[in-house]
Amino acid sequence: MTTKKTKWGALAAVGVLVIAFGWLIYGGLDSNVVYFLTPKELLAKGAEGYDKPMRLGGQVKPGSVVWDEQKLDLRFAVTDGTGEIKVHSKGAPPQMFKDGQGVVVEGRYGHDGVFKSTSVMVKHSNEYKAPAKGERPSDMYKSLMKSPAT
Repeated sequence: MTTKKTKWGALAAVGVLVIAFGWLIYGGLDSNVVYFLTPKELLAKGAEGYDKPMRLGGQVKPGSVVWDEQKLDLRFAVTDGTGEIKVHSKGAPPQMFKDGQGVVVEGRYGHDGVFKSTSVMVKHSNEYKAPAKGERPSDMYKSLMKSPAT
């Protein structure tokens, strides 16, 4: 009789542990997973989209990049073909950053209509291209150089 009680007690304990573990994983993932929104989706959120940590994904709008190398100040627009969001980032952009490039930026969307980015990630192919002989990393940023916005 005691072995049946012990067996059922052990099964109940394992069941409780499995349920608790599953609840912790589900609850933890739900609050920590950050999906990215497109500009259209972010604009559709309205006031709910302001001042919350998020990721914004889309294409760098051609002609929108303004890079101030001295201040390490980067401004550009992200578009999904329907919506468009202005982005402001401090720090040097990734080397592969350019007009028309797919990007995901992390940060917060402000009430001023500008997404303040803390991180810029570029989407790229997995093909590696070695730098040309004598090419310096600083040469990669020449395509970004425009006069800063005033």
